[in-house]
Amino acid sequence: MMRVQQQLSATHAHRQQGMALIAVLWLVAALSLMVTGVSSVVRQEAKVVGVAKDKVTAQALGDAAVVMVLQQLAADRTILQEITETSVNYQGTQVAVSVMPLNGLININGASLPLLNALLSVGGGVPDGAAQELAIAILDRRERSSLDGRRPERFEAIEDLMQVPGIDYDLYARLAPLITASTTGSGGSTVNPLAAPPQVLRVLANGDEGIAARIAASRGSGQTGLDTTGLDANLARPGGAQRRYRITAQVPMADGRIFLVDRSVYFGARTRDGLPWYTFEARQMLQPAS
Repeated sequence: MMRVQQQLSATHAHRQQGMALIAVLWLVAALSLMVTGVSSVVRQEAKVVGVAKDKVTAQALGDAAVVMVLQQLAADRTILQEITETSVNYQGTQVAVSVMPLNGLININGASLPLLNALLSVGGGVPDGAAQELAIAILDRRERSSLDGRRPERFEAIEDLMQVPGIDYDLYARLAPLITASTTGSGGSTVNPLAAPPQVLRVLANGDEGIAARIAASRGSGQTGLDTTGLDANLARPGGAQRRYRITAQVPMADGRIFLVDRSVYFGARTRDGLPWYTFEARQMLQPAS
């Protein structure tokens, strides 16, 4: 009897040890999962911080490059009539900068109905019928009276285009590089083809890539007397000299993407901060790697 009791006690003890071992193993597994989860979160947070740091650095480089070009324009007192490309080396980074007279963009505060229709259908990829409706909606939005009833309300910035019913962010993002919302001095119902970027030339050619490419290449060669045959005369018209520009810096990032820094500026009377230019639009965006 004593031997049976001893065997039962030993069996019970082994069972308890086995249960304890299983509990320990479960605890170790749970701790391992917790450590793995925490490590993953830490790595993810470090990655997010790294990306944010890269963006801040790229924006600072872009802003510096833009200001350096603005200083050169102010010193030279040059009035540009065509797109000008240059490059700035800042702290070891080569930054491409373009200077574009604003009358080479489509001014949503002055564009005619045919020009707005072409912008939406060609530049935005909107079907013809819907493009016409949106173009009319843009006209209605910009012509409605302001709160004081004295003048049309106009668009204060290109982002205001998203206030028009039917224009979502995706469509706005496709249109943003082609438009400006300046109220004066940047052209009106038509666009200056001498200053228009290739995407806008495509709009002015009603979507004809060949015509847009030919004019862009001819303009880039520096030849005089630009042949604008093929552009819609209702949309394109050579403009005069002005001192309103969109300056765009393209900052290369380590992962192959490009960080764009845009400023729309007006050279005129000195501002309160003493600068000879006034910035009335600014934006930044990350361009995917090609």
